[in-house]
Amino acid sequence: MDEHGFDLMTLDEAQDLESGVFPLAVSGHAVEAASAQSGLDAVDAWVATRRDDIDKLLSVHGAILFRGFPLVSVDDFDRFVRAFDFPNFQYRDSLSNAVRVNRTERVFTANEAPPDVEIFMHHEMAQTPVYPSRLFFFCEKPSEEAGATPICRSDLLWTSIKAELPEFASAAEARGLLYTNVMPDTDDAGSGQGRSWRSTFFADSREAAEARMRELGYAWEWQDDGSLRATTPTLAAVRTLDDGRQTFFNQLIAGFRGWKDSRNDPSKAITFGDGAPLDRDAVMRLCDIADELTFEIPWQAGDVALIDNYLVMHGRRPFSGTRRVLASLVAA
Repeated sequence: MDEHGFDLMTLDEAQDLESGVFPLAVSGHAVEAASAQSGLDAVDAWVATRRDDIDKLLSVHGAILFRGFPLVSVDDFDRFVRAFDFPNFQYRDSLSNAVRVNRTERVFTANEAPPDVEIFMHHEMAQTPVYPSRLFFFCEKPSEEAGATPICRSDLLWTSIKAELPEFASAAEARGLLYTNVMPDTDDAGSGQGRSWRSTFFADSREAAEARMRELGYAWEWQDDGSLRATTPTLAAVRTLDDGRQTFFNQLIAGFRGWKDSRNDPSKAITFGDGAPLDRDAVMRLCDIADELTFEIPWQAGDVALIDNYLVMHGRRPFSGTRRVLASLVAA
């Protein structure tokens, strides 16, 4: 037990950082034993008495893996999330590129992209002006092979970028980033960027979509096939946390490596905030640095990962077989 009364576990290849282990892993076996008598009420009670401590630990470690808790179904996961009493961030209110399917009001599939599509490292929805503060992942069923969720401490990444790529770091911090994405007229689940403009802007007409984009400060251009080319306002590439730490808070790695489909060219997806092109060599090197700092969550059925979206990037490795990882977001 630690000083907060948590039964901690050691994960293979967990990173021993100056601020503590990454990720922190908490065992739920005692809660599971108690649930034999009281069901999920035992889980509710465990969370209710510890949620403030969990939130404090999250801000230090960046990610917490809950393993061995009596969580089996989507409803169990929904109840676990509700016990934290965090404000819900509904996916329909987001501007994310990904196609996702709601399983409950607050729980949805993590991504509907095919198994062979890798989702590269990113902060959730940092390519938009609206993003969550934290996110939960739940492993309903691990894949037969591969399919880990890689995570990376973005504060450490930013420190390395400043040290090794100072000119790029200075430009990114000063100028910010612009993101451009071509959205189809209807959802394309075969792409990691396949969410339609209708779903993205919760609009049933071009006029309604334009009104929403105008409100958000987007620029846009309608394409002949009914798709929409939209460019965000300039968004910060670096975030300063409440304790003064800075993180590389953006979707540059994901966009540069993975925003490729029949509509989108990753080489044209992101520029500096003034429209100037990025230094390709610098971006390739920072992608490599992120890989060097990455830990891969080895999913087991029933696992829940809680991630500080301001501090930690995540992604999805390709996999084979059936993999069901669900998500729930916390509003800022």
